[in-house]
Amino acid sequence: MNYQSEGAVFGQAGGDLPPQRFARGWHCMGLAEPFKDGKPHTLQAFGGKVVIFQQTDGSLAALDGYCPHMGADLGTGTLIDGTVACPFHGWQWNGKGECAHIPYSPRIPRKARIKSYPVMEQNQQLFIYNDPEGNPPPPEVAIPAIEAVMNGETLPWEWQTIHIPTNCRELIDNAADATHFYYVHGWSVNRFENIFDRHMATQNAWFEARKDVNFGEVETSESDFDFRSSATYYGPAYMIVNQTAEYLGKPVELYLINAHYPVSPNSFMLHAGVTTKRVEGVSEEESIALGRSFGKAAVDAFFQDVELWKTKTRVDNPILSEFDGPIYQLRRWYQQFYVDAADVTPEMTDRFHLDMDLTVPLECWAADQAKFKNK
Repeated sequence: MNYQSEGAVFGQAGGDLPPQRFARGWHCMGLAEPFKDGKPHTLQAFGGKVVIFQQTDGSLAALDGYCPHMGADLGTGTLIDGTVACPFHGWQWNGKGECAHIPYSPRIPRKARIKSYPVMEQNQQLFIYNDPEGNPPPPEVAIPAIEAVMNGETLPWEWQTIHIPTNCRELIDNAADATHFYYVHGWSVNRFENIFDRHMATQNAWFEARKDVNFGEVETSESDFDFRSSATYYGPAYMIVNQTAEYLGKPVELYLINAHYPVSPNSFMLHAGVTTKRVEGVSEEESIALGRSFGKAAVDAFFQDVELWKTKTRVDNPILSEFDGPIYQLRRWYQQFYVDAADVTPEMTDRFHLDMDLTVPLECWAADQAKFKNK
């Protein structure tokens, strides 16, 4: 069953305007290490600019990107004693958003403050917490650690970032869209499960590669290849995907990051990161090669979605079949991040669980594959 809006016009292209506010929650800005080069870095985000810099204790800080004195871009300034110095008049700002020094005036105006963002580093990545109401992040929504990454059991992250000219809800829908995997990615979906609970949305799926396509560099036409994927959004903008597979008797485990932060209401920056664990029972060289092969295949599949997002239009009330997945329930969950905290309703956060019966689609896909075998 799909939750649908009463009185809505279904299937209408374009839909309503995207929300003009930006989601409340933690947003991944990229790998943390590149921001630790002794320079300030400016990013277009949350409808404006954010400047990120390293403090004297090694931690990163994030401020509004424009100096409130006369409006200069702080990203074009310099770092002095753990503060970012404005290139226009030299005013220095610390990580709390306080003016720490004015080089030509011993007295600092009481109102000399700039917006600062809560930050955290996790999984070798930098996160900024955005809240239109200005509240601090609740501890229970903190980004979880990937133990294999934090313990050094994985290869270095392979990381790509791309600008997508559409509202970020288009990305979120994938978490509940069961059938697109067959047509876009070449995977039959043997089982598909969704769990939406509080600030988390999980997709558990069991896939089998079609025999008429290649899974990246892995040939599947003459051998069975299947894998399990568990993907969870932690808040509105950060998903950890854990995939496990066995290929020719060799276990492969990888972690894929699907993360984004909004640039404007109609565009976002998309991060795709992948790392793999060392494959047991094979040489180090072969382990790295196999892991990278699977990692490349996962990222390539992800960017198949990207090509669709670049050209599709917004549909607020899609016409759905019974096998399309709980799109409406997912969007209801997602809405919690776009309203004030006091306006979050139980139906947005209460636990929802659906294990889809895919018997009919699987029969259709099997018939489709039989046609390929007979060619």
